[in-house]
Amino acid sequence: MQHPNPSQFDTNKECFGRWLLAQSKREDQIGDLARDASKDPGFPKDGDVKAVSKRLNTVGAPPELHEALDDAETDWLAI
Repeated sequence: MQHPNPSQFDTNKECFGRWLLAQSKREDQIGDLARDASKDPGFPKDGDVKAVSKRLNTVGAPPELHEALDDAETDWLAI
């Protein structure tokens, strides 16, 4: 039986945290999230989506950034 999302197990894929930081030039909510993340010294650069979500919760990020995280995960998984 194949996992419904095998791309998350691709060991050659750039980690989510670093991919997100590289999105800072985007002109959308993902870009906003990336710019905020780049200013956060506690941002999990080598983290997965769950680590980033946990960080957003820890710093009390607004709902818009959580929505951007969902969109970013979709984009990242599509790679």
